[in-house]
Amino acid sequence: MAMHRFYLTPEQCSGAVLTLPEREAHHASAVLRIRHGDVVSVLDGVGSEYVCQVLEVQKRQILLRVDGKKTTPSPTCSVTLVQAVPKGKMMDFIIQKATELGVNRIVPILTERVNVLLDDEGAEQKQEKWQLTAVEAIKQCGQSWLPKVEAPQTIKSFLARKEKTELSFACSLQEGARHPREHFDAFFDAHKHLPSSISLWVGPEGDFTPEEMSLILSSGVLPVTLGSLVLRCETAALYALSVTGYELQFRQRNG
Repeated sequence: MAMHRFYLTPEQCSGAVLTLPEREAHHASAVLRIRHGDVVSVLDGVGSEYVCQVLEVQKRQILLRVDGKKTTPSPTCSVTLVQAVPKGKMMDFIIQKATELGVNRIVPILTERVNVLLDDEGAEQKQEKWQLTAVEAIKQCGQSWLPKVEAPQTIKSFLARKEKTELSFACSLQEGARHPREHFDAFFDAHKHLPSSISLWVGPEGDFTPEEMSLILSSGVLPVTLGSLVLRCETAALYALSVTGYELQFRQRNG
């Protein structure tokens, strides 16, 4: 039977005894029925997993004794999902599944075709909520590395940062878009190694506007096709992440 997993920040994982705070403790005792002597797992989100035994179950906290620790190396390639914020609560689903697929960072993008108006406070609240969604996802799937979810921002504000990424793809229905494998082949032939960083741009319902796509591609992002069908934005995100993960793993195994 799989151990129950919990999350604590790296700062909270120092010492031989760890403390689950009130929110996690309540879920552990009231929902999961954790009791003295049970063995559980604690993830710190930066590669370490602690195997612990429950020492004491209190009303507002649970004390855990660390019995073992295993560490997962950081990914050789950092993958960023630059995701247009969709309508409703679909962003939560995308973040959950992207976390399960091993993404390192998620950048929510505000676009013209989906009207999401946020002031600074609203953006911060969204970021905190979505980060908690990622936390719950690593607890569910056992992912050792917690992706960072940034605050929602515009395309222009993100591109203004001029981040350096070795491969950047934009999922596109336009003519001339190539299969991601072709870009991987070209990069590998030119550099003789896999990229250390990849970004994937996924548009909203109705796709990016022509003006938005032009702005994205002018920054050096490459248009890629996900096939001839028109996919929902959440399907496109999972498809693109899955293809990217496969290409990276296949080439790592086969040199």
